[in-house]
Amino acid sequence: MQFSRISEDTFLLVTAILVGIGAGLGTIIVRSLIEIITWFSFEWLPHFSRDIGKAFVVVVPTLGGLVVGILVYKYAREAKGHGVPEVMEAVALRGGRIRPVVAVIKSLASALTIGSGGSAGSEGPIVQIGASLGSTLGQALRLSDDRIRNLVACGAASGIAATFNTPIAGVIFALEVILGAFSVRYFSTVVISSVVASVIGRAVYGDLPTFPLPVEYGVRSIWEYAFYPILGILAALSGVAFVRGLYFFEEAFDGWQGFPEWAKPAVGGALLGLLALVYPGITGLDWDIMPQVFGSGYDIIVSALNNELILSTVLILLLLKIVATSFTLGSGGSGGVFAPSLYMGAMLGTAFEIGLRQFFSDIVAPPGAYALVGMAAMFAASAHAPITAIIILGELTDDQRIVLPLMLAVIVATLVSRRLMRGQSIYTLKLTRRGVNIERGRDVDIMQGVLVKEVMASNVEVASIDMTIEELSDLFDFTHSHGFPVLDEQQRLWGIVTVSDLDRARPKELSPNTSLAAIATRRENLHIAYPDETIGDVLMRLGLRGLGRMPVVSRQNPYHLLGMVRRVDIISAYNLAVTRRSEIKDQTDYIKTFSSDGTQFVEYAISRDSIAVGQRVQDIADILPDKCILVSINRRGQVLIPHGGTTFEYGDKVTAFVSSSESQAFAESMTRGKPATSSA
Repeated sequence: MQFSRISEDTFLLVTAILVGIGAGLGTIIVRSLIEIITWFSFEWLPHFSRDIGKAFVVVVPTLGGLVVGILVYKYAREAKGHGVPEVMEAVALRGGRIRPVVAVIKSLASALTIGSGGSAGSEGPIVQIGASLGSTLGQALRLSDDRIRNLVACGAASGIAATFNTPIAGVIFALEVILGAFSVRYFSTVVISSVVASVIGRAVYGDLPTFPLPVEYGVRSIWEYAFYPILGILAALSGVAFVRGLYFFEEAFDGWQGFPEWAKPAVGGALLGLLALVYPGITGLDWDIMPQVFGSGYDIIVSALNNELILSTVLILLLLKIVATSFTLGSGGSGGVFAPSLYMGAMLGTAFEIGLRQFFSDIVAPPGAYALVGMAAMFAASAHAPITAIIILGELTDDQRIVLPLMLAVIVATLVSRRLMRGQSIYTLKLTRRGVNIERGRDVDIMQGVLVKEVMASNVEVASIDMTIEELSDLFDFTHSHGFPVLDEQQRLWGIVTVSDLDRARPKELSPNTSLAAIATRRENLHIAYPDETIGDVLMRLGLRGLGRMPVVSRQNPYHLLGMVRRVDIISAYNLAVTRRSEIKDQTDYIKTFSSDGTQFVEYAISRDSIAVGQRVQDIADILPDKCILVSINRRGQVLIPHGGTTFEYGDKVTAFVSSSESQAFAESMTRGKPATSSA
């Protein structure tokens, strides 16, 4: 069959249907695997391990984590974690290309993680599996990058649609989160895939909402609209705590030197099991077969919606779920964050309602209403996907009566969380730590890879504090500059003066002998930059305040002027960043071309005794594998694009694009110890 004889619309329709079918069937397989492993872990196994009592909850997740670690470490490291960031990265950087093996390993790893008690959801893995199927089909048909991205979005939408019976939310999720853009050319094919996958899911699991509501929820009083924004703020704070906690543990596990990476998920499983074994004695929340913080926790959510939980219970479960999910995913387990977000949101909403009822019992809706809104607000606060949150909760419950307060709480939660997280979500933060800043589906923030000290002007003309307005005017005419830093008698930074300051002073008819201190901006009102900041951060502040220049000072002495950053320096920084990214892209394409066993991104933290500490990139080039490109360095929260003169420091987290066969060689080269010095 020749594809050239098929119209483009027909071809897109057929490929979208194929992806929808594949994702729908993949969802059924993954959910079946989870059910089988859960039955084995918590029904069959306890029957044969009565001698150890409830200690089996430590053994099961530990063994599950061990198998997951081996699978992920050996075959597909992209399967580690919650899956969605890896799909976003593939769309933004690799034209949507995902290795076919990812679908298989992600299915097994996620089923083992969740089925053995890991605190995670199935939606993230299924999104990655569907995206992988779409990418594999696109690569097999040798489609363009744009068409492959389209099929990746189709697979992601299909995974959400088939998992939760939410075809509309699947489409919105793919466009809002995965692609980061709403486009007509993507919309039609994504809708088709989502519908096909949803039909397959309904044929197997029935056409029922995931969380059927026991009563009719609504707004009892107009005064309730004052309560829901407060719930949104609380959801934002809880969401930020969840995201920070998750990445705190992930960073702690990643920085654990000298311990096998494949064994880290087993440690996370053991910690999770110990938590489950200990918390009943501390909190009084006992369990029979499966702890309340294990798995997706949908049964606990249903209990919250049915008003079956008390205040102390929901507060304890909220805290425990954050810790349990951080143990599971932070250590390298495979699973999604959507289900845990819903769980935490339901606990938060229930606790909020119970507290309100103590003071406003006559006007407050049933607890389930606030649990429902809390679920959407918590997901929105974590993922920064408000449209998806609003749509998916309506489809999950098949009820739209509380949509107005839900929208209000979701938007408040999103805005507050964005402010607290500086625009980073639970999905994008993982990529930012690797040096990939995603905005609207593209890696756009290349300026984050250039430091201020690399492009700032060090030899700058300055004005003295005792200079008069007349002398300042002459200085502007002579230098044709638009602004000068102002120094005091001790040569310390006093402030800054610009042409605009001089122009604003002329209508006041000040004396020509007036000191420029009368018109200049003082140091305490000055916006400054530091040499170790990225140009991206400085550019954001310049643009936000409409500034044309910014003094650069020492962190140790903020009155010591080191130079200036001006618009012309920003242009130089951009050119430098583009050049570096182009070099990385060319080298990356070269590795892809000559690596038959696939490529992947890997990250390693440099230990104190590593041979790389204190060395420049060019100095250790000879010990790095041939098929290896250094992509970024995360240094104390700042992301740098490495070049030949970049010096490694202890604690640097180095991300590299490397051939799969040489990932171990890269790890060994970065962790190699310094040669011992012998005394004569």
